[in-house]
Amino acid sequence: MDHLERDRHNSVQTRNARLSAIHSLFRFAALRHPEHAGLIGRVLAIPPKRFDRAVVTFLDDEEIDAILAAPDRASVIGRRDHALLLVAIQTGLRVSELTSLTCADVVVGAGAHVRCLGKGRKERATPLTTATAAVLRAWLKERGGSPTDPVFPSRHGGPLSRYGVALIVARHTSAAARSCPSLAKKKVSPHVLRHTAAMRLLHAGVDTSVIALWLGHEGSRPPRSTSTPI
Repeated sequence: MDHLERDRHNSVQTRNARLSAIHSLFRFAALRHPEHAGLIGRVLAIPPKRFDRAVVTFLDDEEIDAILAAPDRASVIGRRDHALLLVAIQTGLRVSELTSLTCADVVVGAGAHVRCLGKGRKERATPLTTATAAVLRAWLKERGGSPTDPVFPSRHGGPLSRYGVALIVARHTSAAARSCPSLAKKKVSPHVLRHTAAMRLLHAGVDTSVIALWLGHEGSRPPRSTSTPI
């Protein structure tokens, strides 16, 4: 474990992942080779190393407005990016959920919402605000295609990749930082947009159990502080 950190310069997280694999192997060995119980016990007693967890912040209203204003809506790609960022910030969908959205998953009429299949293959419907529904309605009309096509296609027509969404967020955050300097001090990722959605709901007085369901984290509790370890 020390060799990984000292000589190979691996992170503490990598060290702990390797230790977890070793523990798994030795728990298996304990069932097959009880004669080595002493050695196995010493290995299983090795604790994971503590480390400072990354902090994910959320965006304030000024930063949100700056990012949403960054895409050039005179272009098709800009209108796609604007719609994607708006949906991400308002719904808090995971990147995988955003990229897998199809046109059939979006309802922009009465009771506007998006349907998605989250972790554990749990299906949920997330409400859309009037403003978000209006943007999506216009985008879907322009986008065209069949019900099974992705809502946010790449330049080649297929669904965006996780990397593609991260690139979109980074590009427009960088552009928005010119008018909103506080963004230059934040590392904004798609997860920060999800975190932002949770905090906006919390500040609006929505119960934490409802927020957990909204985000597809049934049984979990959303963060309460302005910067929360993940």
